[in-house]
Amino acid sequence: MSTQQAATVRLTVAQATARFLAAQWSERDGERRRFFAGVFGIFGHGNVAGFGQALLQLEQESLPAAGRSPLPYVLARNEQAMVHTAVAYARQQDRLETWACTASIGPGSTNMLTGAALATINRIPVLLLPSDTFATRVSAPVLQELEQPHAADLSVNDAFRPLSRFFDRVSRPEQLPAALLGAMRVLTDPADTGAATISLPQDVQAEAYDWPVELFAPRTWHIARPPAETALVEAAAGLVRGARRPMIVAGGGVHYSGAEDALRAFAEATGIPVGETQAGKGSLPHGHPRLMGAVGSTGTTAANALAREADLVIGVGTRWSDFTTASRTAFAQPGVRFVNLNVAAFDAGKQSGLALVADAREALTALTAALAGHRVPEDYEQEQAALWAEWDAAVEAAYHPDASVTDRLAEGVLTQSAVLGCVNELSGPRDVVLCAAGSMPGDLHKLWRVRDRKGYHVEYGYSCMGYEIPGAIGARLADGTRDVFAMVGDGGYLMMPTELATAVQERVKIVVVLVQNNGFHSIGSLSESLGSQRFGTQYRYRGAGGRLDGPRLPTDLAANARSLGAHVIEVHSRDELAAAIAEAKAWPADGGPVVIHVETDPLVPAPDSASWWDVPVSQTATLDSTRAAHEEYVRHKAGQRPYLAPAQPADDHFPHHH
Repeated sequence: MSTQQAATVRLTVAQATARFLAAQWSERDGERRRFFAGVFGIFGHGNVAGFGQALLQLEQESLPAAGRSPLPYVLARNEQAMVHTAVAYARQQDRLETWACTASIGPGSTNMLTGAALATINRIPVLLLPSDTFATRVSAPVLQELEQPHAADLSVNDAFRPLSRFFDRVSRPEQLPAALLGAMRVLTDPADTGAATISLPQDVQAEAYDWPVELFAPRTWHIARPPAETALVEAAAGLVRGARRPMIVAGGGVHYSGAEDALRAFAEATGIPVGETQAGKGSLPHGHPRLMGAVGSTGTTAANALAREADLVIGVGTRWSDFTTASRTAFAQPGVRFVNLNVAAFDAGKQSGLALVADAREALTALTAALAGHRVPEDYEQEQAALWAEWDAAVEAAYHPDASVTDRLAEGVLTQSAVLGCVNELSGPRDVVLCAAGSMPGDLHKLWRVRDRKGYHVEYGYSCMGYEIPGAIGARLADGTRDVFAMVGDGGYLMMPTELATAVQERVKIVVVLVQNNGFHSIGSLSESLGSQRFGTQYRYRGAGGRLDGPRLPTDLAANARSLGAHVIEVHSRDELAAAIAEAKAWPADGGPVVIHVETDPLVPAPDSASWWDVPVSQTATLDSTRAAHEEYVRHKAGQRPYLAPAQPADDHFPHHH
């Protein structure tokens, strides 16, 4: 009896990695697509001869037959930024497709740490391939190597471990298949996804090995839709029937599951109002009678008024961040209970809620059927309509401020709310608004009127300044039929303007609305509310007294954007802003980035949310402003709730079927 020798192909570790990634596919509901759209990277001595050579070889081998590489390479300008671009792309694709990111050893790799944290916190899949120092150690210590006397096998890449949902280091070629398959398992698991990191020593990247050809066969990863357990659905339905004032909180899981229609059917059938988290905004379109808008610290007065009186809160695909719960003060009823529909058991178990671990679409569909014929009282629906009408009028006033506001503004300066309103009203229904940090995410959460399920993209899990421009590139690459408006303040812009050059290079049209308010608008307002008098939050020269209270800095951000190759439009009035938006909309699809520069007054706030956020204030101080702020803090602190009571009493058993 003879045994046939298994077929192999001789490739380096880097070449094998590239070929494997090019053969990965995802599938959900019968729709199959490539899982990796390409690779973002910056080459250094740690990866140029390894992964760089592999991508070049794959490209040259593919061009004659296919005309393009199955794993296109895009040169980024900053390693953190390229992870942001990958994350935004994956989010816009409902986590069914993403990019890989390659970086050189040392600072090139550690620059990706912030991106890794952002991806994992937001539950977004992205594959990180940081290069590592020599596995053989024959040349140690090499350039950029961290040496620790107590652990010779430690490298800076170990910092990725707590930031990743999967981490492995390939020190020998034989380890690569397990690492790649393990990363793919996590990347395609809707409950477990986040950053997956495979650390690749630079010598191992270039090492050749005879690989089984099966490793490179096309592989399709099914994205599961776990169904809801019948007994738990009936238990949840029982809680809804027993509630007088139930409320839904829609999180990002609604979008990732594609559960918008199921949520709409549930809300329409039951009359239960819907509040939205940052990630869940757009779960229902603006104008839907059950939509109460944002909930929590940056919420609408309508949603927060209902939240205060809710006796049952149904969380769908939310991880219950402090902004959503207003630091556990939003849901103030003593007997409030929670039902959590979430694909991740970790999140479903929060707030002592009834954990309905399932795909959001499947769970909502099952719960709608279980509640057939049930509806909230008519006066509760009328209350929702009245609260929303009052809030919508406040938004209209913020979008179009009257003379009492405009008269106090300097010539050529707008309010931030008016800028957002102009962009909202003049952008297309399918266009995407994108933001990440500062005061604008809160204002957008409250004010923006979403008209399409993918039209709102605010990164607020990590709230990372600098996400805006690279994120906009990712969102545009994910869907070139939508214009992407990146709303960014001067503080966020200065963190990461460099990717404008990447957008120019790739001819990616994005519209950056650069709001110049000469400092940190959000933290300035927070500082003032906490008794710290906006200290250190404005861009000013150091004055004669040694404080940062001199004249404003002459920073010309429009000139900076122009120097990077962007088309820049400077505006000084609402009419000029409207014309600039029209010009940006008409800009060629392959024309690269457009930057609209507008100055705003940071002292004119958006409408208040009538809510709170827990930021501790100094318990002792010589400043009167700080002492007053601490008294206010103590008052709010008294309203915090532990949310520890079980969703069901101990003697309330789950229904059983025989």
